[in-house]
This record gives sequence, C-alpha cells and structure tokens, in this order.
Amino acid sequence: MTTAFLYGLATALPLVVGAAIGLRWKLPQTLLAGLMAFGAGTMIAAASEELFEPAFNAVAAWHAGLALLAGAGVYVVASHVIDRKLGTASVGWGLMLGTLLDGIPENTALGVSLSEAGGVVLLVAIAVGNTPEAIGSAATMRQSSGGRPGRVIMLWAATAAILVLVTMAANGAGDAIGPSRVAEVQAFAGGATIAVLADTLMPEAYREGGWWVGLATALGFFVAFVLG
Repeated sequence: MTTAFLYGLATALPLVVGAAIGLRWKLPQTLLAGLMAFGAGTMIAAASEELFEPAFNAVAAWHAGLALLAGAGVYVVASHVIDRKLGTASVGWGLMLGTLLDGIPENTALGVSLSEAGGVVLLVAIAVGNTPEAIGSAATMRQSSGGRPGRVIMLWAATAAILVLVTMAANGAGDAIGPSRVAEVQAFAGGATIAVLADTLMPEAYREGGWWVGLATALGFFVAFVLG
C-alpha cells in the first residue's frame, strides 16, 4: 500500500506544481507544446505496453476491444458534455475536469498494475502528461474573474488527492478481483488514454507548437519505451 501511495503521489504532485506554475508565470506556448507532445509520446507507449497489451493477453480479443472502446467512448461523451455545459469561457475548468476524467481510469490501471510489479512506464506517462494540462488550465483560470489563486490551488490539490486515493484503492482491490476484471480496467484506461491523445493533447500540442512537435512526441515515446 505504501508503494501505491508513493506512485499515486508521483502522478498527483505534478498537478499541484503545474497549477502553481500556471498561476505564477506565463510560460512560452512553444514550451508548453513541447511538454504536451513529450507527454503524448509517453502516453502512447503506456497505452500499448502497460494498458492494452496485458489486457489483450489476458482475455479474448473481443473482450479487450470492447473495454477499450468503452473507455474511449466514456471519455469522448463526457468531454463533449463538459464542453457544451461550460463553454469556451470556462475552458480552464473544463481542462481540470478533463484531467480528473481521464486520471481516474489511468490511476486505477496504475494501481492494479502495481500488483503485477509493473507501472513504471504508466507512472512516467501520467506524471509528464499531467504537468502541461495543469499549467494550461491554471493559467486560463487566472485570467477568468473567478480564478482566485487560493481557490484554484485548493481545487487542484483536491483533484490530486482523489487520484492518490484512486491509486491506493485500485491497488488494494487488485488482488481481490479476478484477472479478467483487471484486464477490463487496463483496457478501459487504454481507451480513455487514446481518446485524450486524439481529442486534446496532440491537437493542442500541434496547434501551439507547429511542425516540430512530432520530434518531441517521438522522444517521449522512446524514453517511456526504454523505461519499460
């Protein structure tokens, strides 16, 4: 359980640190784009190597595929609802809710992966991906009338605490649930991660950074692959 707490904390701290950076400084968009692209590369490796591949090997292909599509579908629908409800004026709050939305299945998968002595690649992918999301969201909140710094930090701290608890709970339940349920969680999180990449992270990185972000994405993939 201590390991799960430390892993969860390692994924959650970048949220609070990123939010503090976004509230305090205005970082160059090209730097944020590079961080997002690098994070996207690590998440590509994690989605295939530590999420979907173990699930694919544990259950039937159709079973893993359905869980994968369910994860992507839940994220896409929920993200669409958030965009419609909050609107462009509240994009910062939408980013924060989006971080929580994809963070719950990812940290759940991280928790159950620790029971199988895995999780390093996924840990790096989540931590690196969380940082630019928190920076961009907090910076947007800072510009809005309701974005008081103390309130923003508290919201991000609460989000981080939820993800730590999710990691610990999933790790505790990992030994109690069967291999097929673990596979479903991993495949579901893989689908949500792929949806995040396609819907938010990679388009935003390209829009802000331009043609060169493909190199940062490849570098992130390479680093995660070596760690794995």
